[in-house]
Amino acid sequence: MFKRILVIFPYSTVLSLSYTARLYSVCALRDTILNSLLAAAHGLSDEQKEFQKMAFDFAAHEMSPHMAEWDEKEIFPVETMRKAAQLGFGGIYVQPEVGGSGLSRLDTSVIFEALSTGCVSTTAYISIHNMCNWMIDTFGNTEQREKFCPELCTMDKFASYCLTEPGSGSDAASLLTTAKLEGDHYILNGSKAFISGGGDTDVYIVMCRTGGKGPKGISCVVVEKDTPGLSFGKKEKKVAGVSYINLHWVYLPAASCSLGAAHACVQLARDHLLVRKQFGETLSNNQFLQFKLAEMATKLVASRLLLREAALALQESRSDAVSLCSMAKLFVTDECFNICNQALQMHGGYGYLKDYAVQQFVRDIRVHQILEGTNEVMRMIIARSLLSESG
Repeated sequence: MFKRILVIFPYSTVLSLSYTARLYSVCALRDTILNSLLAAAHGLSDEQKEFQKMAFDFAAHEMSPHMAEWDEKEIFPVETMRKAAQLGFGGIYVQPEVGGSGLSRLDTSVIFEALSTGCVSTTAYISIHNMCNWMIDTFGNTEQREKFCPELCTMDKFASYCLTEPGSGSDAASLLTTAKLEGDHYILNGSKAFISGGGDTDVYIVMCRTGGKGPKGISCVVVEKDTPGLSFGKKEKKVAGVSYINLHWVYLPAASCSLGAAHACVQLARDHLLVRKQFGETLSNNQFLQFKLAEMATKLVASRLLLREAALALQESRSDAVSLCSMAKLFVTDECFNICNQALQMHGGYGYLKDYAVQQFVRDIRVHQILEGTNEVMRMIIARSLLSESG
């Protein structure tokens, strides 16, 4: 706790030592109450609570202290992610026979939420790596599974997902990259964009066209980094870490990462209100800000409930799974961005300083309303489901 606060509120530039000590003591006394109120572990089994705690602890000690540096220097934190893999987070829902943890989609969502309290963009990449690993495990043949999955589970090798192209985003079925069989090899032609980890990773899951127009003509090819003809363009100058995917499952990792960021921001806002003084008293005595904090906490808990219901629906292959996943992605990413943005507002001018973690959470999760199918697309999916049911 003390390390995290020193990163966010460096007393050398903003606070006196006594102010920092007061912040630490006040926040430490109230953390238990806050965590109980926000109920991150509510409804989870004992086993789920254990790996949730493990993920929260890892986020606090291995990610949060370095989050700002990774962002500023655009570092791909290989060693930190390999430490996460030692806890089983490199193949969370990959089968144990190839090195995975064999957990459920709900378990996975719980882990991503907890990790994101330490660093959203790193967790977002870990979620993509896990999905690539799962795709090989689920759809690959025995040779492919045994070749790729064990090293992906340990994160000795890293994977990237390649769907989006310069001319196709949400309309993924219009992709133009082709794969043509020549002898015993496929020849790929095309380009991909917004690839998280691109250039730094070892295995690329490439969606390409092997048949006619539309989604049925698309296949998936595993391409290794040293494959002849594979080249990498310049890194885009982005507001924050970004990725684009378009499968129903990955609506939930985006929402889970947003949820973790919102959880962290509610804590940061609460801590700030308790110690920041204006007009002779702490901001925590301002009823308007009390009401805002109450709304933030309520929206956080409501978002978590919807997200976990969607994860259960997907896990159980229910008929409402796609609609619920779309609802979760829409609602959670919108509301959690609003929570983080309100937390920044509560910090006043300090919220706009990079010494304060709240601004990075705001930047990192804004993209979740765009990636993995924009929230406008989520509305289309939900509406079509409702209208088809009424018909």
